[in-house]
Amino acid sequence: MNANTKFGFIPVSSSISQTPIEEMVGELIPVLHALGGEQITEEMIDVPLPVFYLLVTGGTEEKVITLCRERKKTIKNEITILLANPRNNSLPSSLEILARLQQDGEKGKIVYLDDETNKNWHGELEQIIKHQTVFYQLKKTNIGLIGEPSDWLVASMPEESTIKNVWGPEVIKIALAELKSEISGIKDDEIEEDNRYVTSRASEIKEPTKKEIKSVFKVYAALKNLIKNNELNSVSVRCFDLVTDMKTTGCIALSRLNDEGVVAGCEGDLVSTLGMLWANYMTDQIIWMANPAQIDESNNSIWLAHCTVPIKMVENYKLRSHFESGLGVGIQGELSKGKITVLRLGGKDLKKIWVSNGEIIESGSSENLCRTQVKVKLHGAAKAVDLLTAPLGNHILLMRGSHTKELTEWWETFIA
Repeated sequence: MNANTKFGFIPVSSSISQTPIEEMVGELIPVLHALGGEQITEEMIDVPLPVFYLLVTGGTEEKVITLCRERKKTIKNEITILLANPRNNSLPSSLEILARLQQDGEKGKIVYLDDETNKNWHGELEQIIKHQTVFYQLKKTNIGLIGEPSDWLVASMPEESTIKNVWGPEVIKIALAELKSEISGIKDDEIEEDNRYVTSRASEIKEPTKKEIKSVFKVYAALKNLIKNNELNSVSVRCFDLVTDMKTTGCIALSRLNDEGVVAGCEGDLVSTLGMLWANYMTDQIIWMANPAQIDESNNSIWLAHCTVPIKMVENYKLRSHFESGLGVGIQGELSKGKITVLRLGGKDLKKIWVSNGEIIESGSSENLCRTQVKVKLHGAAKAVDLLTAPLGNHILLMRGSHTKELTEWWETFIA
């Protein structure tokens, strides 16, 4: 298949139909091609891309159900997409198929391809293609868990099999000793350029010494080596052991990786790293992982804070020490005001989400919180008090823009 193909589509017509498919739906096929589709045969039913069924005529129910069952032998949890049109009994056939799928506990959706009565079908199909693409992107993702999850993540230690079966990514476990060994092998000249880039753009370097700064960039270089050698798309690092064992921090390394498009989570928190991946794939935004440090119920607002933040998300930043330890290098960044979305995944089976639109209304500089601090006011159904009554864990994710509706729609389709 073409490397740019986003989905395959199988035209399905009745065995008694004598009219060529091109005569019945010929005007639709170029449109599907323009949307990134490629026409495939029934023999290609197990292709690892989204596959849609273009119902050309009625009398196709049994054929499509058979194809769906064959596909589900290799592709799990996929939603079935039926493309119906207003001619040749295509629509009633699609209704019967979807009814059977739902009786069998399967998920499906009909897209009605009619320019007269459903003028938005192009946009509807484009969103479905995007959502299906994210579904497959997650299935192709490798998360490197470097060290074990931090001991305090008592509600955020899912089985690797749960992550794979529910959301798709594969977790690749890498011993923390391997990262430490890699760090010890990094030479000073390997980090000079990255060191200069970050330090020269900082508005202030307060506590960290030159030696501490060199050390954190060696962590960054070592992580890049592990990512390359293990073919990882993402990492989650038990970073506090770097503080206790090596007197250094991972804050700069994780910041730089996120800036470069490699989703990187703190503290071995697989749940938050998974959420960062999903949100990044859905929104194409860089994601910030932070602690909900303070809550104001009356104003429906939360202070979020952490010692790392992607530098591309901030207007300016200072290099500070790591808050809890006073060692290494943390980042005190200032995020501009504006619309944001906050998110948290959770639950024993990872099928719960807490998500809300909101806005950044203030950046902080308190000395008794992690270095980067923002006050977020929530809008919509989710409330700050939810975190006190039904929390899903101790980290919250933040991204630019208002994405609650689309994130919720995807979650309801593929996870809930």
